[in-house]
Amino acid sequence: MTEELLTAPHVELDRYLGLWFEIARKPMRHEDANARDITAEYSLNEDGSVRVLNSCINAEGKLEQSEGTAKVVDETNAKLEVSFLPQGLQWIPFTKGDYWIIKVDGDYQTALVGDPQRKYLWLLHRQGSMRRDDAMEWLEIARARGYDLSDIIWPSQSGAVYPAQDAR
Repeated sequence: MTEELLTAPHVELDRYLGLWFEIARKPMRHEDANARDITAEYSLNEDGSVRVLNSCINAEGKLEQSEGTAKVVDETNAKLEVSFLPQGLQWIPFTKGDYWIIKVDGDYQTALVGDPQRKYLWLLHRQGSMRRDDAMEWLEIARARGYDLSDIIWPSQSGAVYPAQDAR
């Protein structure tokens, strides 16, 4: 699809920060298809960038975490670039991924995030569970914007939150 992916018209970054639970996603080569209790926690760094801490329990039952940095790339705050390389290596070209907030509800309780190539997609929620009908309504937004949803993964969520470890 060549049409540009529509994003949220404006994101209040301070309201978007905090803990999100992954309700559904498209497969990623960096994420175990059997991972569970997947969370993303966003906080503001002193330089105005966003600290990203992704956590999950892998198929072997072990906690995995990765820490990255996201930078806003447009005035809507809906388009960010994220890198999970160590800070000193983030200057290297082609090491950043697009993180576009497609939609966020008015209460900042649910968000749909993807990339302009429509390869990646995440449905995030502030709670560890979401009614399947509600989740499907959100995913239909992605389908209407050109996403193939035939390979959606619904990770198991217990609602557990894990403290930050040495994530790098």
